[in-house]
Amino acid sequence: MNLITGITGLVGSHLALRLLEKGENVRGIFRAESSKSKTRNLFSLYGKSALFDRIEWVQSDILDVPSLEKAFVGINRVYHCAALISFDPRDEEKLRKVNIEGTANVVNLCIDFGVSKICHVSSVAALGDLKEGAAVLTEETEWNPEKYHSDYGISKYGAEMEIWRGWQEGLASVAVVPGIILGPGFWNEGSGTIFSTIENGFPFYTVGSTGFVGVNDVVTAMMRLMESDVSGERFILVAEHLVLRDVAFAIADSLSVKRPGIQADILLTKMAVAADWFASLFGKKRKLFSETSEAFHRHRYFATDKIQSVIDFDFTPIRDCINETVTIQKQK
Repeated sequence: MNLITGITGLVGSHLALRLLEKGENVRGIFRAESSKSKTRNLFSLYGKSALFDRIEWVQSDILDVPSLEKAFVGINRVYHCAALISFDPRDEEKLRKVNIEGTANVVNLCIDFGVSKICHVSSVAALGDLKEGAAVLTEETEWNPEKYHSDYGISKYGAEMEIWRGWQEGLASVAVVPGIILGPGFWNEGSGTIFSTIENGFPFYTVGSTGFVGVNDVVTAMMRLMESDVSGERFILVAEHLVLRDVAFAIADSLSVKRPGIQADILLTKMAVAADWFASLFGKKRKLFSETSEAFHRHRYFATDKIQSVIDFDFTPIRDCINETVTIQKQK
């Protein structure tokens, strides 16, 4: 039996679908009945609604150990996809609690219940800091605690430390470190908002660059790593390094809408962050923060060869991922 935390998210729901297609048993954790609809909708988009009914659901929370214990009964493998993603400074305490303490709870129960292996979904925000002269982040790049890191990055790094603590205590463990994940089913949250924003005619683009990967590649890598003898390793999952402008153009072309036509420089994005903060004073939920604003102009490069050498893995081109995402999403 496979246990998936975060089964109502982009990665978790796709993972559940793929495992069920293979004939494996899946148990998923949910906090509220309404959240299950996200997974149901994803299965429906793929025309796999019948498989949704095979999920064994347990109402729980990774911060609620007594309820979480019930979810671990009879579990062999754990896919830990649950995490809080936020760059709002007000969420610092919540980020640490959910991502670090929640992961510690999952790891402890894996050990207590004799789980054979865990796969953790980390983030490139948890990677280390480049030394002078270096240009590419790898799985071995060292984390420098004296350097600035976002609260989210610190929380994901702390979560990984809990995974490796479990590994030292005998729990077979792997971690995947994906770039920006693209995929259907979550059009109005996370990376899905890139698609919906461009569809709605957003006029701006930036020329920063980073790594992208398709959600199905992430899921494939996770499943193959769990089936392998590999343990105690983390793997960066990035299919291509692309300029954000080019990704925006590719999405617009796939959606058959007008491409964004105005380049936003650093000053303009800083003004947008300030305006968003001001609007929040009147009750509007914030969408832009300094961290995300800087990312629009930053250039980050990641090593991609480790996963390919360990499990002979080939990534799907991002343009294909974009076209598939749009095609599937438009079936709704």
